[in-house]
Amino acid sequence: MGLSKSKQPDRLVSLLLLTLFACLFAVVTSTTSSTGVHLPEHITQSGTPAQAKPLPPPARWRGLIGEYGPDNDILIVLEKDGKLFALFKRVDLQPLDEISKNIFKFPVRGPHARQTLIFKRDSHGRATEVALDAVINKRRQIEPEEGANQLRVKPLRPVPDLMKEARAAAPPKEDGEFLKLDLVELTKLDPTIKLEIRYATTNNFLGTIFYSEARAFMQRPAAEAVVRVNHKLRQQGYGLLVHDAYRPWYVTKVFWDATPDDKKVFVADPAKGSRHNRGCAVDLTLYDLKTKKPVEMVSTYDETTGRAYPDYPGGTSLQRWHRKLLRDAMESEGFTVYEAEWWHFDYKDWQRYPIGNLTFDQIGANARKMRSWRLTLQTLAGACCRRLVE
Repeated sequence: MGLSKSKQPDRLVSLLLLTLFACLFAVVTSTTSSTGVHLPEHITQSGTPAQAKPLPPPARWRGLIGEYGPDNDILIVLEKDGKLFALFKRVDLQPLDEISKNIFKFPVRGPHARQTLIFKRDSHGRATEVALDAVINKRRQIEPEEGANQLRVKPLRPVPDLMKEARAAAPPKEDGEFLKLDLVELTKLDPTIKLEIRYATTNNFLGTIFYSEARAFMQRPAAEAVVRVNHKLRQQGYGLLVHDAYRPWYVTKVFWDATPDDKKVFVADPAKGSRHNRGCAVDLTLYDLKTKKPVEMVSTYDETTGRAYPDYPGGTSLQRWHRKLLRDAMESEGFTVYEAEWWHFDYKDWQRYPIGNLTFDQIGANARKMRSWRLTLQTLAGACCRRLVE
């Protein structure tokens, strides 16, 4: 059936508006998706709203968040969506109703109905224990000491002795063909990448200086991928802060020999070599471009506790949001996170490179030698060209 003349203009206007909207939608979609895998924080790849950046929890809760109880019955107190929760054995998550600064109750309905949590704090406002009705659960001492940013591990043997042995040892022999080492310095590719190389200081888990210089090297493709991640994050107000990258094999051997057996999941077996030794692993976090300070994550760097795992459920919503932001950005450029450390990322081609044992000084010397050879070849080429012209 045909349209009357009076209705035809309305129909045409509607069709034009629909067409215009479709074109605008296509342009916006293609523009946002062409910038890379990781889109701005408020949009997912499907175009639906993602979780917005959470607000920090109230200051009065900060001293309560943590772990309590024995190894076989851990209670995690965490913040989620602006509310405090109690997580029993990592499976039973229960919201808490705040009665006062130190007293919380569970909902009327549920397995802990009418039970009360009463926290006891120290002079700094940090909880030292929590009473679940009559049961006292002591705070688990898993965090660094007050005011510190590094958890220490007592080495099995004196580190200087282990260092001497490691420097005299040789890396494991490997079969197969590998790509040549092409270690480049991250900050020379992108000066906005910040460094806090803990192993060039005593502020690390073994309290010993391992590197003569605070520098970070990676194989060129991996380094270029890190630079791309840094550029993506800058659009969201963050930059990368690197703690470690290429690591000589002998340092890996010291780490392994010094670390107790129950914490060896956090260090690499020197018999196999580390992905750090291959120049394809990087330890990093985020820093805020406005404040220039590192963001707060669920755990501190190089922390040998369960909080270091990338799926650890504790902490605050903002800490977990930052952890996910970093992981998503790194995965978008071919990195995978290590199962026990949220800060450790391995580049996709790590198997193609051999185990390295060069010190930072030797890497610098090799780079200077290569530059010298290039200059010599350029000079010879120029001289040949001039003679041909003559």
